[in-house]
Amino acid sequence: MKALVLHGDYDIRVEDRPVPSPGPSDVVVAVIATGICGSDFHGYSGENGRRHPGQIMGHETVGRIQSVGSAVTGLDAGQLVTINPMMVCGSCDVCLAGRGQWCGRRVVLGVTPEPPAAFADLVAVPATNIVVLPESMPAELGALVEPMAVGYHAVRRGGIAADDRVLVIGGGPIGQACLMAARREGVTAVAVSDISPSRRALCARLGANVIDPIESDLATATAEALGGPATLVVDAVGISRTLEDAFAASGLGARIVLVGMGAPRVELPAYAVSTEERTLVGSFTYTAEEFAATAAWVGTVPEGIEALIDGRVGWDGAPKSFDDLARGRTSASKILVFPQGPPATEAGS
Repeated sequence: MKALVLHGDYDIRVEDRPVPSPGPSDVVVAVIATGICGSDFHGYSGENGRRHPGQIMGHETVGRIQSVGSAVTGLDAGQLVTINPMMVCGSCDVCLAGRGQWCGRRVVLGVTPEPPAAFADLVAVPATNIVVLPESMPAELGALVEPMAVGYHAVRRGGIAADDRVLVIGGGPIGQACLMAARREGVTAVAVSDISPSRRALCARLGANVIDPIESDLATATAEALGGPATLVVDAVGISRTLEDAFAASGLGARIVLVGMGAPRVELPAYAVSTEERTLVGSFTYTAEEFAATAAWVGTVPEGIEALIDGRVGWDGAPKSFDDLARGRTSASKILVFPQGPPATEAGS
């Protein structure tokens, strides 16, 4: 089979790799499309140190079951599915409590070096990580379930309520997911700050008040857009400057969720946490329940979701897409790689 293999910084190649075979409790999925995540192309460039030479990446995926292991029940060849990349032990206290994302033995498909992940013709995963999708949806939207689940978990980590004034800092794919998650939770007062005109335009199409943080004072612009300081801020960038902005644009007692991973270390204003009683919360992945609920939600084809996919390539265009994203040569937010070649028409057309 063909797979996209990372060889080092700025070096990724399409190569032949062995066809996976399922263990008794595994499923082999024939990949339809896999999205290039920011963590993937930052791993390709070596910026984040979270990808490794020889690795087959890819955790935002959709496909059809090709085969199942001898012990697998309830799943059949041909079903449209997505994969929850969070593989956990299932038996420790946090797993039994439904918080598998905290499992000390977790393995994240496409992030850890093994097993081989979804930038491939075929991928093998435990049957417990398979989530069936409705046949009525455009298949490619299944590749959005994973990033949408990240956004959903992030706003829930912030204790979101319908009357919150929500500011999302960063209008890239995860910021877009947080925006849609806030809407999904019934919030009407949502603003997104981003320096990119194309990302602001997309977020505006999705119903957000948009702010250019270069042209405007973010705290003032947020209060004007939302009717007051933000009560919940989601930082989908994750650098010291954006955390500083999160504190400046939020009110006393606000909750701030750090989901962006732009830097491994950040500085923060300690007194703005303690004396103004803000809460700073980390967010990474999601629970299995949140992933499954998000898959069901994506299956309804929510308004605007199809606009999140703005690039489609086959194997021949995949290395260049990684390079363009890593070097900032494209305005695309979410590029999908189709092992069998991109579709002739876009979803919904």
